[in-house]
Amino acid sequence: MSSPLTTVSPAAPAKVSGPGRGTPRLRGTRRHSTDRPRRSVLLTVLTSLIVVYTVVPLIWLVVNATKTQAGLADSSGMWFADDFALWDNVRDTFAYHDGVFTRWLLNTLLYVVLGAGGATLLAVLGGYALAKFDFPGKRGVFATVIGAVAVPGTALAVPTFLMFSKMGLTDTPWAVIIPSLVSPFGLYLMWVFATEAIPTELLEAARIDGAGEARTFFTVALPLLAPGIVTVLLFTTVATWNNYFLPLIMLKDPDWYPLTLGLSAWNSQAETVGGEVIFNLVITGSLLTILPLIAAFLLLQKYWQSGLAAGSVKE
Repeated sequence: MSSPLTTVSPAAPAKVSGPGRGTPRLRGTRRHSTDRPRRSVLLTVLTSLIVVYTVVPLIWLVVNATKTQAGLADSSGMWFADDFALWDNVRDTFAYHDGVFTRWLLNTLLYVVLGAGGATLLAVLGGYALAKFDFPGKRGVFATVIGAVAVPGTALAVPTFLMFSKMGLTDTPWAVIIPSLVSPFGLYLMWVFATEAIPTELLEAARIDGAGEARTFFTVALPLLAPGIVTVLLFTTVATWNNYFLPLIMLKDPDWYPLTLGLSAWNSQAETVGGEVIFNLVITGSLLTILPLIAAFLLLQKYWQSGLAAGSVKE
């Protein structure tokens, strides 16, 4: 006679309590992503200091451009005076000394269009050629460009003056325009940008289809280089617009002064015997001088930011 089957259930594992016993608990890790970036107190403080260092002079310039010459001495530098004279200052700035400020503004535009525009064009052509063509001496060109970037422009001002003096080009617009055509940093930036932005396969496909080198450059490469072109154009424009030392040693005729040199001459009138003190016009002129640069950076912001970021991410 068979014995009845009994079902035996396995014993449940005993719960072990106490420190160090049982399943260890993993400490939660804080994850950072682009949506929730890691916060840094030090970086926030440094950024705030940079913002203050950048914005406070601009606020001072805007506030004091609304004051008369007497108001500059009677009021605080960081607050408005009793009389608001911004529009009068703007009118007087353009009318002072037979409207020479307008002449200086046109001179600056001339130097920017020919100098900065030409430097951008040469940088685009040179950067594209260095990035997409192989030729003997390419390493030597690379070393020359890097070395030229490291040399400050003021170090070359005196040798440039001596050379231009022998050529009879001093005290002419060409003495400012021709040196502005050379932009080693712009060339290097376009070289790096063209290397990353233009696929070699795309150029080979255009050549297989029968396109010449000029057509390939203008129809295929140039649209891809647009962010880099805008970036180089902004850098060369700012460098030419704010250029002071080169016009100082090259130009003697006030009719060819750029805005930087002209405003400096106005500011120096207070130091001469019998000179007219026009600090209110100098401040207003300085404000008018930086407005085109601010507008250019704001309007072209998306292009030059993408140009600076080109090649920073490895795919």
